[in-house]
Amino acid sequence: MTGLALAACAWYAFAHWLHRDSDVTWFPPTASCDLHAAPCSATLGDRGRLTLHVQTNGRIDALETLPLDVEVEGVKATRVEVDFIGRDMDLGLHRFALSASAPGRFKGQGQVGMCTQTVMPWRARVILETPAGKMGSWFDFDVVRS
Repeated sequence: MTGLALAACAWYAFAHWLHRDSDVTWFPPTASCDLHAAPCSATLGDRGRLTLHVQTNGRIDALETLPLDVEVEGVKATRVEVDFIGRDMDLGLHRFALSASAPGRFKGQGQVGMCTQTVMPWRARVILETPAGKMGSWFDFDVVRS
């Protein structure tokens, strides 16, 4: 029993270590947007801007491959990652590294997980690694179970 409790504690600590973001400078989204239908942007203070486009046919669905496109302006990003995290429920880490496709453009694929709720609130977090450190923003959206 003690071993099981220790394993659970170790897993909890490891999961929170993976989610750590204390070294990221966060900037709020510029305005509310519908990530299902259009790109979402955030101004990175006076440093630049990032835009996330999830290329869907109008709806983000669980367990579907999502083409991701991030455009970065005014900041030299050396690495870009997109996290999908449950806003109301810990559903684990869904982090996807994107590849540079052109200067200031990063592309890749991601996926949101399945949930038992009819409507699952998600947050897409875009994290940029730059010579000045990590910075990022987030965009909230809901996925309706089909």
